[in-house]
Amino acid sequence: MPKLKTSQRWLAAAALSLALGAAAQEPTTLHGVSYASSLQSSGKQLQLNGAGTRYKAVFKVYTAGLYLEKPAHSLQEINALPGPKRISVTMLRDIDSAELGKLFSRGMEDNMERAAFSKLIPGVIRMSEIFTQHKKLLAGDTFMVDWIPGQGTQITVKGQAQGEAFKEPEFFNALLGIWLGPKPADEQLKKALLGGSVSQSG
Repeated sequence: MPKLKTSQRWLAAAALSLALGAAAQEPTTLHGVSYASSLQSSGKQLQLNGAGTRYKAVFKVYTAGLYLEKPAHSLQEINALPGPKRISVTMLRDIDSAELGKLFSRGMEDNMERAAFSKLIPGVIRMSEIFTQHKKLLAGDTFMVDWIPGQGTQITVKGQAQGEAFKEPEFFNALLGIWLGPKPADEQLKKALLGGSVSQSG
């Protein structure tokens, strides 16, 4: 009888472990947009650090998910990670791409010292041109920003890589500042990307 109880306990523990493992692999879904719990980038396994929604007033603009090799809870921790990183953004409404590019440029500037931002101006102009060329991003369209060690920052829009990578190491960190800096685009989105609770209601 004791053996049976031990066996039952082991089976219960195994079942619980499997259930927890399955739950950990469940994608995070926001307004119909799914973010996988993990993905491959540059030969490395990245984990979803957090995902959330960008609101402007009461309107949902886009969702975003941040992928890292290890969990991080501040921009400083993320900057210190040496491996690949990715932020993936999916639009929830149609938006003028040129306007989005301007907002991102302003977001970078607002979260950097003026001298540091000045050094990145050629890259900022090129980034704005990338978005301007696409004219509009429609609801459901996705763009990604990848940090690829040894190459730089790669911007991908609607599945297509946009030219060569931005070589400056500071460029990816400056882009992350839009969402994770001291003056983020959306405070609740910042908390969600840094592993806080995900809110769908704003």
